[in-house]
Amino acid sequence: MNNLVSIITPCYNSEKFISETIKSTQNQTFTNWEMLITDDGSTDNSVEIIKELIKTDKRIKLFSIENSGPAIARNNSIKKASGRYLAFLDSDDLWFPKFLETSLKKIKSSEGFVFSSYRRVHEKTLEPIYKDFIVPERVTYYDILKTNSISCLTAFIDVEKLGKETMPNITYRQDMGLWLKYLKKIEYAYGNKETLASYRIRKKSHSRNKKRLLKPQWNFYRNVEKLSILQSSYYLLNWAYKGFKKYQ
Repeated sequence: MNNLVSIITPCYNSEKFISETIKSTQNQTFTNWEMLITDDGSTDNSVEIIKELIKTDKRIKLFSIENSGPAIARNNSIKKASGRYLAFLDSDDLWFPKFLETSLKKIKSSEGFVFSSYRRVHEKTLEPIYKDFIVPERVTYYDILKTNSISCLTAFIDVEKLGKETMPNITYRQDMGLWLKYLKKIEYAYGNKETLASYRIRKKSHSRNKKRLLKPQWNFYRNVEKLSILQSSYYLLNWAYKGFKKYQ
């Protein structure tokens, strides 16, 4: 496996952003990567744009599936990954040039799971909407149950140490489900307080609509993590409060 990084990218109708996302990968100071894009049945020009970029960069690989949702799209790429490390970059988000280089340095002294701070930006102008989300120095399984401080676009995992896991096939909280799988194996995931990525805040973003997510979050605790009603209530209250604070 060496130090190859497998970048997991689901894509669905992302013609407006996918070129920028791929370019942010191509601009990395660390260059030993493969970008595994699974198109989830796009009906716009996403596939054509990706195919054109593949012509000049064979590190980019495209797979197509029928529309099945982001969990299955990500899992398709995870299963095809051949790198020692997994990184995740959705088709509308961006990495700063030293994201991979910095993550690789940090993961060497960790248990195999690191993540970074990120900027929250306007989907068109890329201007900051909120202050940067600065991550904690480390988190446990129980910390993530209270609030998911690991954003998908900065998670970085050593599969040689931790194995290759897939996301639960659910509509919401697939990434949280994957982080918890890994945190059951180790004591901590370690955060890097340096801002290394930009997360686009979309008008229809589910992640900041906490009222809409209350029921899916409850179902996640009960059905995925198999927590008791009392435990689920405790973590849901923490999640709602911390989620409100996150977007202040």
